[in-house]
Amino acid sequence: MSSASWFKSSYSNSDGGDCVEVADGLPDLVPVRDSKVQEGPVLLFRAASWAAFVADVKG
Repeated sequence: MSSASWFKSSYSNSDGGDCVEVADGLPDLVPVRDSKVQEGPVLLFRAASWAAFVADVKG
């Protein structure tokens, strides 16, 4: 995961709040981590499950 390109939501701000970051580039997987603990654990979700989660949150 050290070479992954991580990014935050466009809704995040730069004050160090509670944010998650996601990375892309892994086929069928979406890595997610806490932006405040970048060397901490990474959760891996199947891309379809992550897409369903995001769609539900938007709805």
